[in-house]
Amino acid sequence: MPTFQFEALNDAGKPQKGTINAANSDEAIARIRSQGFFPTSVREQKTKKKGGPAASAGPASSGSSGKKKSALEISINVGGVSQKQLMLFTRQLSTLQDAGLPILRSLAILEQQQKPGLMKNSLGGVHEDVSGGASLSDAMGKHPKAFNTLYTKMIAAGEVGGVLDLILQRLSDFLEKAEKLKKRIISAMIYPIAVISIATIIVLGIMMFIVPKFVEIFQDFDTQLPGPTLFLIDAAKWLAGPLLPEDKGGTPGAWFPGFILVIAAPFLIFFFLKFARKTTSGKAVIDRAMLRAPVMGQLIAKSTIAKFTRTLGTLINAGVPILDAIKITSDTTGNDVYAKALMAVHDSVRQGDSFAEPLRKARVCDSLVVNMIDVGEETGDLDKMLDKIADNYDEEVDNTVAGLVSLLEPIMVIVLGVIVGGIVISLFLPMITLMESMM
Repeated sequence: MPTFQFEALNDAGKPQKGTINAANSDEAIARIRSQGFFPTSVREQKTKKKGGPAASAGPASSGSSGKKKSALEISINVGGVSQKQLMLFTRQLSTLQDAGLPILRSLAILEQQQKPGLMKNSLGGVHEDVSGGASLSDAMGKHPKAFNTLYTKMIAAGEVGGVLDLILQRLSDFLEKAEKLKKRIISAMIYPIAVISIATIIVLGIMMFIVPKFVEIFQDFDTQLPGPTLFLIDAAKWLAGPLLPEDKGGTPGAWFPGFILVIAAPFLIFFFLKFARKTTSGKAVIDRAMLRAPVMGQLIAKSTIAKFTRTLGTLINAGVPILDAIKITSDTTGNDVYAKALMAVHDSVRQGDSFAEPLRKARVCDSLVVNMIDVGEETGDLDKMLDKIADNYDEEVDNTVAGLVSLLEPIMVIVLGVIVGGIVISLFLPMITLMESMM
């Protein structure tokens, strides 16, 4: 009868290793479970000698693995795994664990299903580390661009408590809700961004191609051009450069077409904010300014509250210690104002004080949120109360997004109408003046 080597977790969550005789791997897993262990790795014991072909193949395999890792460093350093990809992987791993498959076999199956890229490379490294005796959380912790701190801490809590399958299910639910919230915000912003982009292109086209034709006509007028028309011509010159053929023979480099700056402005602002947020002071100033922005500030605040309450509730529910859960939530909240408020909560809880009072003093949450957290503390159901707050604020985000879109539509129509109407009036004012002088 074959002998199987196994690695498992006992009731206390401590790793155990040993061997067991069984007809096949399924029988071995059943016998291990009957002993009160949770198997994480089960493989048949090899009987070949160290000097045999299998042993000689070992270094070559190791070498090829090392070459693979070194060749993959470039892809690992470029960006990270998408939230959608991580969500799908977690749901699939949860399903496989519910079916009773060993963790190594589950990882191997999911690695084969992945397309070439960072996720596939990371799963290969995790599989190799787990087969070498490392815990799943430690193995995932070596790949922070695929599995963040929040993810690995929850996996560690599941391993210690012997409820990895349940934690994976909760984690996949958490990731799916976070992804849905993100998609709702993005989908709501697509329409305004598309309208603004098309309107900008239309206005640029009018200023660069239509206005110069009128300027040539105005040259034949023996009359003083009105102020709005002169302003429009100056704006067109700034956007497109010299408008008349005789003006284009000037000194090279004497003018810079402003339309390049108009097109590049969104990208310049994006990169400026991105680099500014990498500094401590810049991140603090930008996050505080965004929270104070009209309408958008409310959307950012509500989505941040929904995110940090769901994250904290999920961590506490998973069995992560309260201080670690607050620290992880602070690191992953994405907003410096709320991160500092949560660190104040962390210090308060560490000293034995309440959770709700520092939030009340920080004034970053509505009184309803603080009161619900206070009730959750008193009743011992803080995780459930945090989940209710997150569900409530998900709906608030939907309502805010709908209100923002309904507000932006008339504003965009009015602004575009004023701009186009101003251009038309400015172009026809000289003609009206000429007609009046001829009468």
